[in-house]
Amino acid sequence: MPRVLVAGKLHERGLAVLRNAPGIELDYVEAITLESYVPYMAKADALLVRTQPVTADVIAGAHRLQIVSRHGVGYDAVDLPALNARKIPLTVVGDVNARPVAEHTLLMLLAAAKRLPRHDAAMRSGDWNIRNQFAATELDGKRLLIVGFGRVGRLVAAMAKPFGMSIAAYDPFQAADMFAGAGVERVADLQAALPSADFITLHVPKTGDGPLLGAAELARLKPGVVIINTARGGLIDEAALAAALDNGTVAAAGLDVFETEPPTPGYGLFCDQRIVLTPHIAGLTQECAIRMAVVSVQNILDHFAGKLRSDLVVNRVEIGMA
Repeated sequence: MPRVLVAGKLHERGLAVLRNAPGIELDYVEAITLESYVPYMAKADALLVRTQPVTADVIAGAHRLQIVSRHGVGYDAVDLPALNARKIPLTVVGDVNARPVAEHTLLMLLAAAKRLPRHDAAMRSGDWNIRNQFAATELDGKRLLIVGFGRVGRLVAAMAKPFGMSIAAYDPFQAADMFAGAGVERVADLQAALPSADFITLHVPKTGDGPLLGAAELARLKPGVVIINTARGGLIDEAALAAALDNGTVAAAGLDVFETEPPTPGYGLFCDQRIVLTPHIAGLTQECAIRMAVVSVQNILDHFAGKLRSDLVVNRVEIGMA
């Protein structure tokens, strides 16, 4: 009888699918920490995990483990080579959170452009005259550079078009017709494209090559640019971002993800009202929480039923599914 470990709070709809599945035993640990779930791994045939690390040591100690199901689409915290070595599939939830992440990106784009945190704080402190600074900017006619033109990037492009933005996108892994079909300019050289952007949004995974936007890249930007990151922490060098805000290269920013999550209490950008900050919630709508819970559970059940969808398996080639 397969034993499923759910590590992290899961929507009740997903838990109901598991509890109603015949022949399944369930361990449920709501805390989203490594320490809270590791004691259960020795007996786990399947792991459903939120954002906690799944390290090589954890995998090595889970002798019964057959599948890891991510409650999301990112897998930076999972040791993929350790799973590959044992031919253990790592699954994700596909495009179920693409729309809310794209919506959140537009929310941050607008809030940053209109200097919402600063104006909100001024109103609450009685500073009505801040309105005379004309600090807000418009989206119409501005150039938006989308870095990463997958599901989220394409939705952001579609949502930004009605605002009158000129849209370009960089993604060397997408075919040329993907850009043409969306009516978006294809950018072949990211470094060359950076200086012409008025707004930049990031929608790519984190790699081990350092930040995508470090001090050198930020120095190339047009003064007054707005940067949004709803993808992965570490894509932007946060210290360099703070410096770019102070020297005027970056006018405003929106961050839903951070190098360290959660940020420490003394996190330097907390006090900067030019930045819109949210706690990694872009994909965490009520509707999406249900979809992610159900799909991440279904991936596990499908694995044990011998009908796992290969398109939701991250390492399908490495484990011989492709």
